[in-house]
Amino acid sequence: MNEALLRSLTPSVLAILVRRGADFAAAEDAVQDALVEAVRVWPADPPRDAKGWLVTVAWRRFLDATRADAARRRREDLVDEEPTPGPAPAVDDTLQLYFLCAHPSLTPSSAVALTLRAVGGLTTHQIAQAYLVPEATMAQRISRAKRTVSGVRFDQPGDVATVLRVLYLVFNEGYSGDVDLAAEAIRLTRQLAAAIDHPEVAGLLALMLLHHARRAARTAPDGGLVPLAEQDRGRWDTESIAEGVEILQAALARDRLGEFQAQAAIAALHADAPTAEETDWVQIVEWYDELARLIDSPVVRLNRAVAVGEADGPRAGLAALAALDESLPRHAAVAAYLHERDGDLTTAARLYAEAAQKAPNLAERDHLTRQAARLNARGCR
Repeated sequence: MNEALLRSLTPSVLAILVRRGADFAAAEDAVQDALVEAVRVWPADPPRDAKGWLVTVAWRRFLDATRADAARRRREDLVDEEPTPGPAPAVDDTLQLYFLCAHPSLTPSSAVALTLRAVGGLTTHQIAQAYLVPEATMAQRISRAKRTVSGVRFDQPGDVATVLRVLYLVFNEGYSGDVDLAAEAIRLTRQLAAAIDHPEVAGLLALMLLHHARRAARTAPDGGLVPLAEQDRGRWDTESIAEGVEILQAALARDRLGEFQAQAAIAALHADAPTAEETDWVQIVEWYDELARLIDSPVVRLNRAVAVGEADGPRAGLAALAALDESLPRHAAVAAYLHERDGDLTTAARLYAEAAQKAPNLAERDHLTRQAARLNARGCR
């Protein structure tokens, strides 16, 4: 069973059902039923046209559900609209579906959560982790969002800024999480950049390309996490870096700075340094200051504390870190790194172990555990 194929077809099938008249919540339920049926049937009898098969089965499941509670007249109209067997149109509706999920009637946080679940294929648990809320809370948020957009049609587009936030969250989940969605997020952002002349769309595309360029160097052969400073820069994708920098420079020249352009500028400074030691940390701190003025985010201030520690010394970094809530994700990991650079190996080892217990994924947990073990071994000598 090709799970990647099913995941890639899901948004387009969902979009087709919505465009044919299904409300969003019912359409998603029908598509999920079709996916379950595909997992059961395809291994023994794979269809020639996977997308067409899913559309047909999902529509029939939607009709079955509709017949249970819809008026007879509407039920007969929907039966007349049933698609005939055969190849489905080769139209990519995924980006259009992103805009539907970013409908103005939803709050930005609900729009992002709904899109990640319905279009991005993430689980409620993964989305809850991204938002730092309990899974039950996120499940309720997604359910409310589904009810809100029921009946909304494609001629009521959503907000570009919300779509950008959704795309970036999908990219990050694909880059560091369990589901590989990074390439799909880049593809959709390219589509959006081609359709909309907006410097922040360009900034997001540049940011994705610059991050994705380092992907091959982020993990060791054994699957372990390789920190940026220790990565083999010869494995970085120089073509993607060059493209990202070119797109960023064109966006910045328009003098309409936004958060994604600022983040891309930070990524470009990392990519431009031949070695970790040659990184222009002073300029990176300046860009973090710009970013902090654009968005009031504790994550931005956490990353700024690391940059300050590199530019002005670990004690300056620890002073910047002291102003932040210790419950912030990765706070302990940053504190451990800065204490190690300051020579306090005992505190650093304790904090690395604490950070490992809170790590959001296995690769990060293993890396932090090894860091703690390394410092503890040094302390025993």
